[in-house]
Amino acid sequence: MGKKLKITWKRSTIGCPKTQRAIIASLGLRKLNQSVVREDTPTVRGMIARVGHLLEVEDID
Repeated sequence: MGKKLKITWKRSTIGCPKTQRAIIASLGLRKLNQSVVREDTPTVRGMIARVGHLLEVEDID
């Protein structure tokens, strides 16, 4: 199995562009302080790079 990432939404998207809100939604996050586990892929890493200031990311082995 590949590595996984635990992604937690920490800051609100109020005042953020719609593209950043769409990225948060595409990661599967609906509410603040919600966490999801995703595969560590270049696509997910790219999304995290765009909205990293709103998220907290942990590696899971």
